[in-house]
Amino acid sequence: MAILPIIVAPDPRLKVKSTPIDVVSEDIIRLMDDMLDTMYAAPGIGLAAPQVGVQKRAIVLDVSMGEEPPNPFQMINPEVVWTSDRLFSYEEGCLSLPEQFADVERPDKAKIRYKDKSGQETLIDVEGLLSVCVQHEIDHLDGVLFVDHISKIKKNVIMRKLKKSKKSSQNVV
Repeated sequence: MAILPIIVAPDPRLKVKSTPIDVVSEDIIRLMDDMLDTMYAAPGIGLAAPQVGVQKRAIVLDVSMGEEPPNPFQMINPEVVWTSDRLFSYEEGCLSLPEQFADVERPDKAKIRYKDKSGQETLIDVEGLLSVCVQHEIDHLDGVLFVDHISKIKKNVIMRKLKKSKKSSQNVV
């Protein structure tokens, strides 16, 4: 397995809509295994293929956060097929927006359809943190970042910090 470089915002690749995966190939399986290793090493609880420079509809996540045995999900072409009306507010962060956090409201419960690594279509019910995480990662597949769900003022503050941080790290020799 490999640890992949994570793209940091602002970067136009994070705003591109990803393409569906037609065939669950060995390359896709290897990509998702590498994404899991990358997510755990970061550390994080979710990672989408666009965050590692691959514009394909694949995500990985594990909300156990070391408090429970690992429970990773690897999802191909995930889609939200239902959400509850009740919203859940959670302070979200993102591996592509390091050290930046904001409260985001999302549906508390959702039904997600996806293919697993064997190509088997699966339908699961998610709630709470797992619901937030899956919706956050699916947003990445559509070129949406968590800051796109907050006020323009807060988003601008976060994006300015990231630009400044990126610029100063590029000037380091």
